[in-house]
Amino acid sequence: MSRKIIFFSLFICSLFISSCSNANKKGDKTKTTTSEEQKDTTTQQVANTAAQIMAKPQVPVLCYHRITDGSKGDYTVSPATFSTHMKVLADSGYHSISPTQLYDYLVYNKSLPANPVMISFDDSRIEHSTIAAPVMERNGMRGVFFIMTITYNKKNYMTTDEIAQLAKAGHTIGLHSWDHTMVTKYKEEADWKKQVEEPIAKLTKITGKPVEFWAHPNGVFNHESAVGLSKYFKLSFALSTKRDSIQPLQCVRRVIVPDMSTQALLKSMRRTFN
Repeated sequence: MSRKIIFFSLFICSLFISSCSNANKKGDKTKTTTSEEQKDTTTQQVANTAAQIMAKPQVPVLCYHRITDGSKGDYTVSPATFSTHMKVLADSGYHSISPTQLYDYLVYNKSLPANPVMISFDDSRIEHSTIAAPVMERNGMRGVFFIMTITYNKKNYMTTDEIAQLAKAGHTIGLHSWDHTMVTKYKEEADWKKQVEEPIAKLTKITGKPVEFWAHPNGVFNHESAVGLSKYFKLSFALSTKRDSIQPLQCVRRVIVPDMSTQALLKSMRRTFN
């Protein structure tokens, strides 16, 4: 009788030990998987080098200024021309992207929609809110509006409410300095505070969103100013000039769009960004 009890006890103990061993193995497996997942996430977030960013295919970035009738020049298009431009882009399979998407593509190799294009506007003009935004929205597009904070609530320029509404509608609000002074002239700490830091704070308060993107006044920059801007912005946008190979994120190329035909627009995009 005592032998049976002993054998039965040993059998129960062996089952208990085996069960604990299997449980530990399962626990170890879970820990290993979690560690691998964390490693994969870390790997995906490794930023590209400046050389890798420079080597990536450029995305077309369009730059509009005035949208009005009765005025001519390289910085002006008529409302009819602008409407035609947006329609042909949509009909040709182009998809508007935000600067955040462009940043993630350049830095982390994240994918973009087919035929990406970024549509940007400088100088805070009233027609950007009353004409450009509605036209883009009808075509399923969103834009980037670079604001000079000296202009808001003034005649022919957007109000703070209109700027806020653009952000609420899914457009991006960026900075174009306080008064359009070129960044190469910022020599003192007071210059950066006046032209960059205080305007960022104002626009952030207006939109309730971070201000992470900059457009160079007159498209002018140099290496020193690019380094300075990198402390404030993810991306800065220049014009069709040579890029800084050390600070490529602070001199993303754009092309100014004049009052041209749709065929000329598409040709200009291919020529400039290929």
